Amino acid sequence: MSETRNSMPQRIALLGAPIEIGASQAGTLMGPAALRTAGIARLLQQLGFAVDDHGDIAIPAVVPDGPVPVYAKFYDEVKTWIRALSERSYWLASSGAIPIFMGGDHSLSMGSVNGVARYWRDKGRPLFVLWLDAHADYNTPSTTLTGNMHGMSAAFLCGEPGLDNLLGGLPRAPITPDQLDLFGVRSIDPLEKELVRARKVAIADMRAIDEFGVAVLIRRVIERVRARNGVLHVSFDVDFLDPAVAPGVGTTVPGGATYREAHLIMELLHDSGLVRSLDIVELNPFLDERGRTARVAVELTGSLFGMQIADRPTPTNAVLPD
Repeated sequence: MSETRNSMPQRIALLGAPIEIGASQAGTLMGPAALRTAGIARLLQQLGFAVDDHGDIAIPAVVPDGPVPVYAKFYDEVKTWIRALSERSYWLASSGAIPIFMGGDHSLSMGSVNGVARYWRDKGRPLFVLWLDAHADYNTPSTTLTGNMHGMSAAFLCGEPGLDNLLGGLPRAPITPDQLDLFGVRSIDPLEKELVRARKVAIADMRAIDEFGVAVLIRRVIERVRARNGVLHVSFDVDFLDPAVAPGVGTTVPGGATYREAHLIMELLHDSGLVRSLDIVELNPFLDERGRTARVAVELTGSLFGMQIADRPTPTNAVLPD
């Protein structure tokens, strides 16, 4: 199905990326299965979408093919995942469907977002990325404290040096720092913080959310994307949520978004009509409580794609209902 300039595609492509070596805590490889068990495809179908589940991506054997950064753990293994994901992501975006990448740790976004950005670059429209995450993920091999590559994803996507051979000979489609919004951050390393400040990356930390509310801040993101005729990729790390809401993650940080704040964000993003791709990352069923985090992630995905309690005009406006 072709997409007109202002219409939302009615097809969704699910792809599992069971990668866990980019993080320090094992278990995210079970994330795609948990999302399927929680009913992600069924819910999207109930919302009127045609859903194709492409299963879990398979990667070729790991083959070293160049120098390995000293402070990038499991570089060759992550590299192999990223190259496979970038190519598959580009193909899925080109199919006319909205790709949803089910992780897996956040290193997968280096491949998924690169492929989607490459597709939209070919179409002549900029891709903006909304990074819903407790962490900035803007480390490089020269700033990282841990060497875990899931903490380098956003920096790589913005073209920061240090992982230059990650894609090998495949096309790289970096976004500019002003096309990235870090939202919900409450944990950032010292050198990482300096780099984010130097690049003037937009950041809405939890204090900003407490002061202004998510509606004001998300509408600013939407306005910026619209002003440049862009499209939006949402990279949703479940640790964006408060651990009381989503305990099934390996990097919990207290003080995260509430259940209703997260739903309002997703509802406003749906109203905007700008979202064309989604990552769901860092879900760790091994650490979850009877599937609670997976169910919350699926419910939030539903809100992002149109689930609502009462019918209302889209987009919403500032007029209160009678």
